[in-house]
Amino acid sequence: MDTQTQANYNYMGRNFSNISLTNDDSAAFSDCNSDRSGEFPTTSAQSKRLLLACATEMSDDLIQQLVSDLESDSIEDQKQAAMELRLLAKNKPENRVKIARAGAIRPLISLISSSDPQLQEHGVTAILNLSLCDENKEVLASSGAIRPLVRALKIGTPTGKENAACALLRLSQLEENKTAIGRSGAIPLLVDLLETGNFRGKKDASTALYSLCSVKENKIRAVQAGIMKPLVELMADFDSNMVDKSAFVMSVLASLPEARAALVEEGGIPVLVEIIEVGSQRQKEIAVVILLQLCDDSVVYRTMVAREGAIPPLVALSQSGTKRAKQKAEALIELLRRPRSGNAAATSDSSE
Repeated sequence: MDTQTQANYNYMGRNFSNISLTNDDSAAFSDCNSDRSGEFPTTSAQSKRLLLACATEMSDDLIQQLVSDLESDSIEDQKQAAMELRLLAKNKPENRVKIARAGAIRPLISLISSSDPQLQEHGVTAILNLSLCDENKEVLASSGAIRPLVRALKIGTPTGKENAACALLRLSQLEENKTAIGRSGAIPLLVDLLETGNFRGKKDASTALYSLCSVKENKIRAVQAGIMKPLVELMADFDSNMVDKSAFVMSVLASLPEARAALVEEGGIPVLVEIIEVGSQRQKEIAVVILLQLCDDSVVYRTMVAREGAIPPLVALSQSGTKRAKQKAEALIELLRRPRSGNAAATSDSSE
């Protein structure tokens, strides 16, 4: 049986003290880590060289040679060098600093613009693995990694797109990069990956969007790109394993009047009410948080939520939920029970 934990929940650097967690749910919110595409076939000599490099101090000499090979005239040599560097960065964290200091960042960024799909994928994924080191994030951004990563997000292989999304997420952990990433065209591409990608692609896209949309102009871009449609669809599909992530992204966007309007237009109210009825404890709480934002300044939206049958499950939550859940549910019930006669113009919410 799940153990419920009431705690301040930190996800991507933000605190959600109003959300309670269960042990099995919290793992769904892990960040993008190093590439998960597996190891690559190499000759026995190459395998031995990599194993020795990962286990000993031999990595210094190997890294210098591989960085040199990145600028070879041979595409095959470039592929081999980029692949080995990505594996060295994946398997030994201290190599991430060594590789960057050896001068690999600029040639790897150049590979991201390659017309060869496999070479581009190796370049993107090596950059992702380097971006796991905080020391490298600023250097990667200042060296011009953002626009090539956005291009890979548009035209890369499926794995390349997923790893580009993860790399952009990592770079967005520096606040000053969020605006630059948004202005480079990443947001519509991430929304497309959220809608059309496989499970890993959807998960990586939602996590990147969650981080990037802490900036208002990126929220606007996401809404204009049609993000509410895939978010509502994913929240409605309890088998998608995306209900929580989608709800968290929606909760960030719901501060915008245009986001709230799009949520209603895409049929989000019935979905949120259903989550309060049958979702997990955390899902119920975040659904209430979203509905509170929706109803706060709008008589019209309050009426729609009440007519959808929200009050009975809210009453149940106010009686059986955690302390935080009870508080949020009671606040929403109070809103819904206010007299609904009045200025219908309240539906045009004031933006933050």
